[in-house]
Amino acid sequence: MSDLYTLWGTPHSLFTGKVRSYLIKKHVPYREVVSSDARFLSEVVAQVGHRVIPVMQTPEGEIVQDTTAIIDLIESRVAEPDFNPPGPVQQVVAHLLDAFGSNYLMPLAMHYRWSYRAQQELFLRSEFARAVPTMEHAKRLETAGKLMLRFADFLPGLGVTPAVIPAMEASYAELLAALEQHFQQHPYLLGGRPSIADFGMMAPLYAHLARDPVPAFLMKTTAPSVFRWTERMNNPEIIDTDYPDYADSFPADDMLPHTLEAVLALVFAHWGPGLAADATCFNAWLAGLETAAPGTLVSHNNGRKVHPHVGWIRYPWRDVVMERASHPHSLWHFSRAKALADSLAGTDAERLDNLLARAGGKEMMALRTDRAITRQDNVLVLA
Repeated sequence: MSDLYTLWGTPHSLFTGKVRSYLIKKHVPYREVVSSDARFLSEVVAQVGHRVIPVMQTPEGEIVQDTTAIIDLIESRVAEPDFNPPGPVQQVVAHLLDAFGSNYLMPLAMHYRWSYRAQQELFLRSEFARAVPTMEHAKRLETAGKLMLRFADFLPGLGVTPAVIPAMEASYAELLAALEQHFQQHPYLLGGRPSIADFGMMAPLYAHLARDPVPAFLMKTTAPSVFRWTERMNNPEIIDTDYPDYADSFPADDMLPHTLEAVLALVFAHWGPGLAADATCFNAWLAGLETAAPGTLVSHNNGRKVHPHVGWIRYPWRDVVMERASHPHSLWHFSRAKALADSLAGTDAERLDNLLARAGGKEMMALRTDRAITRQDNVLVLA
């Protein structure tokens, strides 16, 4: 039995970037294998139930899919370094930013990859060719081009249309500006060491937005401190020479870096309308089910998908109208932060309430679904 974890993924994969960064920072010994690997295609996909990356195999032989499940498993087994902030409000914020990065920013990352495909065609073909079984290079590039069409076709379902692209790009510019101000002063989102917040935000901000040529140029020229953070997140050291006097710890007394509040204000303003529409759509879908037993697949057509939908939604957003497939995965991921928030009492609850009031997050944090969503057998189901 190997002492190594095996990570199946690709360099250009959004969620592979999240878990890779975690494994590096956690000092977990692993080997990364591209998803064109014969064993992955012949054995692992069958065990998972659909072709998706990343997938991890533990030294004991367990197969785990989904970055949240992978990180939860390793956190339960590897204590140090500890990336769990001690403060209860800090924990809520960390899980909120994890959900925001892993879900809300995914369509924006996909936009910058596929709306600007012509400007970065060779790079993208070369990246996607890694996921193609070994063959003559020109043939791999040709096959990669066909594979890329499937991913580019996701844009309308994600709400990426010509009518909303200017608003999406403006929202991203605002987020980059707030993150730039933060990372000029702090190495990580919650202070002196990474947390689940950093790993969740790393998902879109690295594989797509810091590596693909068009968005990488944008990040490097407008938010160089954010780009430097993506490099830091792939370095096993916690504190680097950029911050020689910064303590390798989270702030005491459940405090947050003051620059993080501007980031949180954008999280609530940018994500709140869509998350509310997702919740309304899910509740309507739930009400229309003939039976809703635990384990019922969350899907509009009973199909197994990593990111299913339960109907299309339409809502006003930043002076435009967003139309897209609903995203129950966002609700499931957000519920982890909400459960922590709802469990607070006394002065902890008061501190969170004051933070939400300052950042404009009370309405979003009050969202609820009429039934809890959970993951079972690598898909979303009713709890």
